[in-house]
Amino acid sequence: MKKRKANCIEGALFAAAALRFHGHKPLIIDLTSVRDDDHIIAVFKENGYWGSIGKSKYTGLTFREPIHRTIRELAISYFEDYFNYEGEKTLRGYSRPINLKVFDKLKWMTSGDNLFFVEKYLEKINHKKLITQKMVKNLRIVTPLAMEAGELWMSKKGILDKVKSKS
Repeated sequence: MKKRKANCIEGALFAAAALRFHGHKPLIIDLTSVRDDDHIIAVFKENGYWGSIGKSKYTGLTFREPIHRTIRELAISYFEDYFNYEGEKTLRGYSRPINLKVFDKLKWMTSGDNLFFVEKYLEKINHKKLITQKMVKNLRIVTPLAMEAGELWMSKKGILDKVKSKS
């Protein structure tokens, strides 16, 4: 918070703490990928439907309205916007919701220390597949327009040119 910056796990933990403050369970899920970074989001249930809050460098990987009947349905809503710099759609799986209450003794909401124990826990738990190998073989590359839209903030700050010149 001091640096006024966050990566996805820090954003998810902050969102989970805020959701808890407003009466929701502090839940997160891990979205897994290939040839890309995993993505962690805070999830919440409202009127029986799932929604989420996420922090990402891609515009399409942030908030989801609470309109999804299942966690799988919520996770799959991220599929089209989850891609790498080569334009590959990389989302492959998701975890069950993790109630961060299990980490209350470690003061996850107020500690100034790194919370690597949450990430390590997410790495150990089972994840469900979103798509089959046959589906993977038929995936199309993300269109240039969709890539540009997903990377909009990076384009505006000149970051995208720096990233692409390194690869």
